Amino acid sequence: MPSSPSGQSPSDRRRAKESRRAGGFPPAPEPLAVPVFDSHTHLDLTIQEAGGPGDGDGDPIEALIAAAAKSGVDRLVQVGVDVDSSRWGADLADRNDTVLAAVALHPNEAPRLADLDEALRQIEALAARPRVRGIGETGLDTFRTGDDGRAAQEESFRAHIAIAKRYGKALIIHDREAHDDVLRVLDEEGAPDRVVLHCFSGDADFAAVCVRRGYHLSFAGTVTFASATNLREAAAITPPTQMMVETDAPYLTPTPYRGRPNASYLIPVTMRALAAASGTDLDTLCAAVSANGEAVFGPWT
Repeated sequence: MPSSPSGQSPSDRRRAKESRRAGGFPPAPEPLAVPVFDSHTHLDLTIQEAGGPGDGDGDPIEALIAAAAKSGVDRLVQVGVDVDSSRWGADLADRNDTVLAAVALHPNEAPRLADLDEALRQIEALAARPRVRGIGETGLDTFRTGDDGRAAQEESFRAHIAIAKRYGKALIIHDREAHDDVLRVLDEEGAPDRVVLHCFSGDADFAAVCVRRGYHLSFAGTVTFASATNLREAAAITPPTQMMVETDAPYLTPTPYRGRPNASYLIPVTMRALAAASGTDLDTLCAAVSANGEAVFGPWT
């Protein structure tokens, strides 16, 4: 998630939602021959902001999951941004074997909480659940959070790192304009065994540092943007064994559908861009990305 919805004014949020709804969901791309998973999606926010695909009949969550499966996206990681969305995702994962959950307080939420400690206690309780496989999205965001909120943001990040290590879960990091500080905190706390850089936003040099550390880099629809040469260069030096793909739905819709709602069924657009950027055969890259999901999050069933 690029930034918490509450990081915008009410009028900005309303205009963004209206824009996404007005465009509607894009058409389905050509399906992938080798299935992959969406390492980072917000099904709850997608329904809230854009509804569901199709004619509106039936459960919109099931419609989104079914649309993904038809495109060759057979598994999803539903990511929480606060206590309520984290609990919702954990409950969804318990009743749907194509979904695993990640739980956390988004970096931009932490400074706004009246009782950060209590919220963290609730996240830790959710982390103990067996189908919660990730702690995130957590991290640092100096784009939305000013100097007055940095201490709470960093305190929250450190607490999430500790939770990930206590429960043996993958750490999913939101890093927006905070590369050096993210690495500093990971070094000071000691990184968990499995770290995912969600919506990777660095250049090839930063990618090389993360690769050397053994982290997984998850690329979103931003890699398709014309201006994103840095991301394509980063993808080019990322080994397939450390690459993931995500939507961050309903945000970061790939070209040529920017401004319309994103959803997991659009992953093939991003996968084809990653294959082109890395010079890797598409089916080979899909197989590697799929295997990475099992390695980092464990089996879905």
